[in-house]
Amino acid sequence: MDDPYTIETNVARVRERIVAAAQRVGRRPEEITLVAITKTFAAPVVAAAYRAGLREFGENRVEEASTKIPVFRELVPTPELLRWHMVGHVQRRKARLAIELFDLIHSVHSLRLAQRINRDAEQVGKVVPVLLEVNVSGEVSKHGFNLSPFVGSQAKASFIADVEQTLMLPYVRLGGLMTMAPMVTDPEEARPVFSVLRALRDELSQRFPEADWRELSMGMTDDFEVAIEEGATMVRVGRGVFGERKQAV
Repeated sequence: MDDPYTIETNVARVRERIVAAAQRVGRRPEEITLVAITKTFAAPVVAAAYRAGLREFGENRVEEASTKIPVFRELVPTPELLRWHMVGHVQRRKARLAIELFDLIHSVHSLRLAQRINRDAEQVGKVVPVLLEVNVSGEVSKHGFNLSPFVGSQAKASFIADVEQTLMLPYVRLGGLMTMAPMVTDPEEARPVFSVLRALRDELSQRFPEADWRELSMGMTDDFEVAIEEGATMVRVGRGVFGERKQAV
C-alpha cells in the first residue's frame, strides 16, 4: 500500500478501535501506544505513516532496519517524538547494531542476550530500554523465556533468577514484558495468553518494585483489542495500518 490517504484512513480506524477497547474496560486510550510494524514496507511508505500522525514504528529484522531507517531519515530529516522499536528476534552477534538503531528492544529472550546488550551498550555509551520476551503459549516456534503452563515451577524459578541478574546490568533498563500470542481465528482464544502475561507482570512488580514494569507489549492486528482489555500498553499493528505485506522491501 503506497496510498497516503488509505494509510491515514487505516490509522484513524485503528485508533478508533483502540479507544473503544480501552473504554470497554475503563482504561484511558492514552495509556496505549500504537506501534506500526513496518516489516517489508519501504521507507516512503513509513514516511507516509509518519505524516499521518504515527510516531512509533517497529521492525522485525535488524538487517532490514539498517537500510530502511537511514532512507527514512532522508525523507523526514527532523522527526518529532519518533521512536523505533525492535520487535523481532535479535541474535547476540547483532545486538550492537540493534542498540544503535532502536530506541526500545521488545524481544530480549534470554539472560545471555541481555548480558550481550549490556556489554555492547557500555561500548556504545548508551543505556538501552528493553522488554523481556516471554513465551506464554509454549509454541516451539516462539522465542522467549518459556513460561508456558507445561514447563513447571523450575522454569519459573529460573526465570525469576534471570530477571534478578538482568536488573543488575547497568546498561540495560527493564521496562516490562512482551509476548507473541498464537495465530488463531477467534481473538478470544488469545485472551488467556494476554491474561497470563499481565499476571506475571504484576507478580514481578511486587517482587522487584525497584524496576519499572509498566509496559505490556502484546496484541497485533487481529487481536489487539482483546490485548488492550487484558492490560496491553503497546500494541504492534502492521497489516491494520499498511495493508497486506509485500514480499520484499
